[in-house]
Amino acid sequence: MAEQKISIAYEHPDHQQKSCSTAHAWAKRPREPNTGEKPELIARIKRMLKEQDAVLVSHYYVHPDLQDLAEATGGIVSDSLDMANFSHQHPAKTIVVAGVRFMGETAKILNPEKRVLMPDLEAECSLDLGCPAEEFATFCDAHPDRTVVVYANTSAAVKARADWMVTSSIALPVVKHLKEQGKKILWAPDRHLGNYVQEQTGADMLLWQGSCIVHDEYKAKELAELKVQHPGAIVLVHPESPRSVVKLADVVGSTSQLIKAAQNSPAREFIVATDNGILHKMRTLCPNKIFLEAPTAGQGANCTSCSHCPWMAMNGLLNLAEVLERAGRATLNGGAQAGTHLAVTHINEIVVEPALIPRAVQPIQRMLEFAKQINLPSRNLGNA
Repeated sequence: MAEQKISIAYEHPDHQQKSCSTAHAWAKRPREPNTGEKPELIARIKRMLKEQDAVLVSHYYVHPDLQDLAEATGGIVSDSLDMANFSHQHPAKTIVVAGVRFMGETAKILNPEKRVLMPDLEAECSLDLGCPAEEFATFCDAHPDRTVVVYANTSAAVKARADWMVTSSIALPVVKHLKEQGKKILWAPDRHLGNYVQEQTGADMLLWQGSCIVHDEYKAKELAELKVQHPGAIVLVHPESPRSVVKLADVVGSTSQLIKAAQNSPAREFIVATDNGILHKMRTLCPNKIFLEAPTAGQGANCTSCSHCPWMAMNGLLNLAEVLERAGRATLNGGAQAGTHLAVTHINEIVVEPALIPRAVQPIQRMLEFAKQINLPSRNLGNA
């Protein structure tokens, strides 16, 4: 498969939380099939999903073809936690996750008995990469008096070190609840979301200094200029964005909340400050409304992501088909080496250390139980 490799920079804090160092990751973008290839390719994928008792769950940020295919085959397009919950309730024995690696891990944590596959296991997340488990554990050990709250965009190992996991839509009520109990909080990894929660709740929060490479690039000055050009537009902002951008928002919320805001608003024009993959769902649900991307850089400047996650872009029809083909052959061969590192790598299967799952699931279940207590349905627990 022809691949386009791009270099991605991301930041993570040192142990003293005083500065950030820069590390590098990379993303490879698969070739997109041409118009003539797509019908046969989609038909083949549909057949393989059925033959392998598999369900496709796609994130709002992946290619529109994968979003449409998930819904056409009885799967779902949603946020990461909803994808995992849907997989848990669905009878399929295999879950195919079109998204990034932490989403596959979350699906496996909540569905340890199922096989979880991904089109590309190297589809990462800057928030996850920028919060290495060992460094995070050291940071937590240095602050034993604090309740550890982590965002969903983290590895299984980081979740296993946490007291609570939150998504962007439940972060405020969880932190408010902990503050009322007199708890001091250690928050990770997104500093912008952490700052937003801290400002809204007044909680004592010590923040890990991670960020999303997409949301971190939205620019307040250029957004304000775009608002002048479109005076009737409603500004929808994800709270992973910088404070200066959030201040310009008419609505601040998770992916699911922003979609609902677009549906429910009488406005005809919207400026959207989150990954542009979400625009497909917004335009599908609101065909008579106009959606504009929030600016990620000033005129003539370059940006790293240009409002689309490069790792989300690693998911495509071609590598989805390849993974299903390899998984099908492995099943026909009797899975003689199933469970070995070689076997699971060959079919792009997500593996979470079994001893880690009981600890990683606890902060997730704690959040889900709290959501029930405040009557917040799990389908509304959206995150990036």
